[in-house]
Amino acid sequence: MDQVVDNGSPKIPPPSPLLTAPILPTLLRLTLPNLVAMLVAALVAIFETIYVGVLGTTALASIALVFPLIMLMQMLSAGAMGGGVSSAISRALGAGNEARAAALAVHAFTIGALAGAVFSLVFLLFSRPILATLGGSGAVLDGAVTYASVALTGAIAVWLLNTLASIVRGTGNMRVPSLTLLVASALQIVLGGALGLGIGPIPRLGLVGVAIGLVTGFALGAAYLFWFLWSGHARIALRLHGAVLNREMFMDILKVGAVAAFSPLQSVLTVLILTSLIAAHGPEVLAGYGIGARLEFLLVPIVFAVGVASVPMVGMAMGAGDVVRARRVAWTAGGVGGTAVGILGLLVAILPDAWSGLFTSEPLVRATANSYLRWAGPGFAMFGVGLALYFASQGSGRILGPVLAATVRLLVIAVGGWQLTNAGAPPWALFALVTCSFAAYGAATAAAVHFTRWGPRG
Repeated sequence: MDQVVDNGSPKIPPPSPLLTAPILPTLLRLTLPNLVAMLVAALVAIFETIYVGVLGTTALASIALVFPLIMLMQMLSAGAMGGGVSSAISRALGAGNEARAAALAVHAFTIGALAGAVFSLVFLLFSRPILATLGGSGAVLDGAVTYASVALTGAIAVWLLNTLASIVRGTGNMRVPSLTLLVASALQIVLGGALGLGIGPIPRLGLVGVAIGLVTGFALGAAYLFWFLWSGHARIALRLHGAVLNREMFMDILKVGAVAAFSPLQSVLTVLILTSLIAAHGPEVLAGYGIGARLEFLLVPIVFAVGVASVPMVGMAMGAGDVVRARRVAWTAGGVGGTAVGILGLLVAILPDAWSGLFTSEPLVRATANSYLRWAGPGFAMFGVGLALYFASQGSGRILGPVLAATVRLLVIAVGGWQLTNAGAPPWALFALVTCSFAAYGAATAAAVHFTRWGPRG
């Protein structure tokens, strides 16, 4: 006789190999398509910085002001709330309840649409005061507002694409969302470059053109993933017509996604505090820091590739009651994430010109970027460990500890940065503080995962 779950749907044995296959090979297999898509997304940031560099140092400084806010949208929609979506759906599938997983997809879409609309409205109304608070002024602020008037008010496209991708990932399918993000990123490179610089008969639109490329790529990607889920090609179908929304399913997503959202908020606040402190040293130093810090933000997509692969593996194991396997997946993901970005950090610390030389030849700008990379690069490994464990913890539904670890990093930067600034410290001292914050974050996250119980057996 079939076992019955709480909503009346029959519980069937889950067919997913994510519950039984060897952990490391499975994690790497799921990571690969994500990594390809994320590397292309990284190329977007590189190409964008290159053709914005053609527009001048002022444009580079303007982008440095807006970039943390762009990444905030990405981390909230894909990393935090997206992790909550994938976690809830994968736990339902791990328990053999596909009907619940499909219903959760509808609730996830609703959350993504509403959150995107709110973000678009906030940035439409308050871009200038927000960017001025970050230290922007004069021509740099004007350029940042010009870029944000399109890129940030198009936040709903970013939220919808990442939410829909997270629904598909929750089923264990990494290929389709990765290919979609890859194509969206390629479109962003082509359209942003063509419209920003003006190629052939296309007029040079400057920063507005770069922003149009971003929003267009995300909007088209969201449209495709909506069709993919609606058409029934995915393991679960997205059916909005006649859907009944209920508080319990919203809470199943939000108990992970809403709490997890505090981590990227703190991460971006950390960078904003640092950006504000460095802005006082002048636009050339700010532009150089922006080039160096952009690589730090590119670490997030690399670890993201590992982390989002671990979410359905952990979630399905938790849904099936296999806490031991869930923990093994988490620690494996932490090791893979830390190793991947740790190697990159050591390379750029030794050869910083390989990165900074792509974007500028101005001596002070380049020297600042190189200083940042030499000081911050050695700390990338601990950052990778902490971030990968943060994602894996989303799959378990136990996310508070890793979020508090981000608070530790924020306090290191805020308190240490305040003391260094009051002492008249040079920029390199702030960059050294970044490495200390990475070490504190990685150690605190690992401790949180170790001491937090995920279930009755661990």
